[in-house]
Amino acid sequence: MTVSARAMADATPDDRDRYVDLLRVASLGTVIAGHWLMAAVSGDGIGNLLALVPALQVLTWGLQIMPVFFFVGGFSHALSYRSLARRADGRPVYAAFLRARLRRLLRPTLVFVLVWAVLALTVQLAGRGGGTLTGAALRLVTQPLWFIGIYLAMVAFTPPLLRLHERHGWAAFAALAGAAALVDVLRFAFGVPYVEFLNFAFVWLAVHQLGFLRADGRIRRPGLLAAAGLAGAALLVALGPYPLSMVGMPGEKVSNMAPPTLALLCHGLWLVGAVQLAARPAAAWLRRPRVWRTVVAANGVAMTAFLWHLTAMLAVYGAQLALGMDLPEPATAAWWAQVPVRILAAAALTAGFVALFRRFEAPAPAPAPAAVPAAGPRAALGITLCLLGVLGLSMTGLGGLLEGHSATLIAFPVTAPAAIGMAVAGAWLVERSAPARRVRLRG
Repeated sequence: MTVSARAMADATPDDRDRYVDLLRVASLGTVIAGHWLMAAVSGDGIGNLLALVPALQVLTWGLQIMPVFFFVGGFSHALSYRSLARRADGRPVYAAFLRARLRRLLRPTLVFVLVWAVLALTVQLAGRGGGTLTGAALRLVTQPLWFIGIYLAMVAFTPPLLRLHERHGWAAFAALAGAAALVDVLRFAFGVPYVEFLNFAFVWLAVHQLGFLRADGRIRRPGLLAAAGLAGAALLVALGPYPLSMVGMPGEKVSNMAPPTLALLCHGLWLVGAVQLAARPAAAWLRRPRVWRTVVAANGVAMTAFLWHLTAMLAVYGAQLALGMDLPEPATAAWWAQVPVRILAAAALTAGFVALFRRFEAPAPAPAPAAVPAAGPRAALGITLCLLGVLGLSMTGLGGLLEGHSATLIAFPVTAPAAIGMAVAGAWLVERSAPARRVRLRG
């Protein structure tokens, strides 16, 4: 049975941290708006506005808000794991925790992947996969899935990292941040090959660890955290080998995003401190019934909107080309004049996709822990396959399905069909790792 957003909002317990829900929606919404703005499509293909107008790269210090989403994830994961553990009566909870946290994430993601895989295969069988916009769409549409792969890793590592947090507090965060700094020293000062990829774990897990600290009320001086993070990022960019942009730029030798750098971690610190400074006034605002109902409604479809927003944007540009409309050169006055219209059209199309696919994001009750043979190892294997499959697909795209196009994932080549197979098999293993008896989870 589907519960309305109004009913869910009215049933919100008084002790729920509503600000976290707002941050989750706002961070995904900012990413969506940023992608719509940065896409610079012309007759020659799809470019990046920030690469064409380098002065705009400073905007990424506010618009690169994905650290806030991972920070919120840490907070929610801590609450959910502890809530489940309290109900477990000493039974293992890992499999039930994974299943509970992943159902609303994996179902809409797999539906998106399978729908696009069918479209990609149909286009390529028809011999139309080589067009400028079509080829770019098949390559780009899966790129944002990288963040889902990283998020899956955060879920998988929550239990051990939460134990470290409970034992060491800020020292656990400091250890991850120190490891990220050491990786950059080894990378830039000593030229150690491949070491930079370790920061996919150290940087993002450090941001995630900040969410644990918030869950325990241990971020008591957010202004100091924001100032230290902003100063650290500014110094690293000014004095070190780090670029200005906090998102990846085409052709750059060094990216702050892929792999993440210490500069991006400092950027995350400043964002976390900044949003924490706004927590108290925002909490009062979220007590208004209409505001809270809006946040609840948006939260229920945010992942679906994120998954389909690039599809909507590409459809807008495709419609312009199909109707014979001119595509102005990016960053010209004519191009800027079209930006509001394109964004409104993309938002309307995204709303249509949300209406069509939102059912797959509907929350479901989570299973209680029970004595299921090999549940923990099965769930661990499942989430590993999921994150490898999703990360692999974000790298390969859906072009070249028939030619066996591959990309290198952790030193091994992976094709799009293999990545899809891993993701589907992993989701099935996670789903089958927990029993049918259900409890409600917070977070």
